[in-house]
Amino acid sequence: MTASRPLHRLARQFTAFFGVGLVAAVVHYGLLIALVEAARLHPVPATLAGYVAGGLVSYVLNRRHTYGSDRPHREATWRFAAVAFVGFLVTWFLMHAFTVWLNGPYLPSQIVTTGVVMLWSFMAHKMWTFA
Repeated sequence: MTASRPLHRLARQFTAFFGVGLVAAVVHYGLLIALVEAARLHPVPATLAGYVAGGLVSYVLNRRHTYGSDRPHREATWRFAAVAFVGFLVTWFLMHAFTVWLNGPYLPSQIVTTGVVMLWSFMAHKMWTFA
């Protein structure tokens, strides 16, 4: 019973992280699609703009609902920004590779990219940003 408690807590955190991620993804993908389809922006800069907008939503919701962190904002903010910056670079690289080098469609490319960045972000925020 005792050994299952940390596993249960991790599952609850990941579920909350996933829920927050859905909200952030709606913001990210909404801006991405609007910039590509309406503004005719290339998918790479459009997804980076969406990433930043979704990241702002993610910080507020994850701090409160996922990790329940009491780390002061002055510490958590720069840590979150560092993790987000790595995610930003991974997003740029993968989207560039998929849409420019491989000439793939931007939405399936973004779905794969989101999965990779989500795993990175969850672990980095759990072990470092909000620990």
